[in-house]
Amino acid sequence: MASKFGPAGKPDSFEKLGYKTSLQIPEYVEKMGLDAFEYQCGRGVNIGEDKAKQLGALAREKNIVLSLHAPYYISMSSVEEEKRLKSVDYILQSARAVNAMGGNRIIVHTGSCGKISRDEALFLAKDTMSKSIDALDNEGLSNIHICPETMGKVNQLGTLDEVIELCLLDERLIPCIDFGHLNARDLGFFKTFDDYKYVFDSIENRLGTERLKTFHSHFSKIEYTTGGEKRHLTFEDTVYGPDFEPIMELCAQKGCSNIFICESAGTQAEDAKRMKDYYNSVTNAQYR
Repeated sequence: MASKFGPAGKPDSFEKLGYKTSLQIPEYVEKMGLDAFEYQCGRGVNIGEDKAKQLGALAREKNIVLSLHAPYYISMSSVEEEKRLKSVDYILQSARAVNAMGGNRIIVHTGSCGKISRDEALFLAKDTMSKSIDALDNEGLSNIHICPETMGKVNQLGTLDEVIELCLLDERLIPCIDFGHLNARDLGFFKTFDDYKYVFDSIENRLGTERLKTFHSHFSKIEYTTGGEKRHLTFEDTVYGPDFEPIMELCAQKGCSNIFICESAGTQAEDAKRMKDYYNSVTNAQYR
């Protein structure tokens, strides 16, 4: 099975092409030559069950895979127990919504370190994640994969190692590797092909081949400062990076079937298509 590509949310061209409602997303994604879409619930899960089912049915007709970004205010590592328990509920709400859509992945920000150590923050996040898995199981949603995301700011929980550590809790947990975030938090981590390969090797060595071949991914070029991520850019940027080509080459080499969600600033569909076209070219070259 090949990797799939699509945008996060509605790109600028969505309305420019005359589309208006979220139920037109599958038609738009297909028109752009893509096969994935990430529904944005960053400010809360506000899509009703009926609409979610409608969207899912339309996406299935066009072989488009749906995922969902859970609310940004989830904080698995908060020192306040009430906030951690609310985070479990937000994850449960997200899981219900994506399940109604026929999708099975929710992407989650794990939180920040604040005034506690990274080890303490990770300990709290693991506890919240375990509670979240239990909540999904109790609701009959054990089919849903929680995908903790690598984060772009230095003070946030979400290094590659921290995300992998969280995913070791349960085989159903799939890492969301945001290459732009990893590049930004280390102030330009990706310089050579081996830097990209390090990410792939780390996932395979610690989580196994299955999760290497199916990890979720966000990609965009991101401007950064000494604190890490500042803002998302488009593929026209030539200053900050990272480059998508080495990632596509590694996916082809390793026979991966990942989901790549592009988060460029406004051009996420067009840039996702550039990624997909390059991926197809290197994949096809392998079989010539």
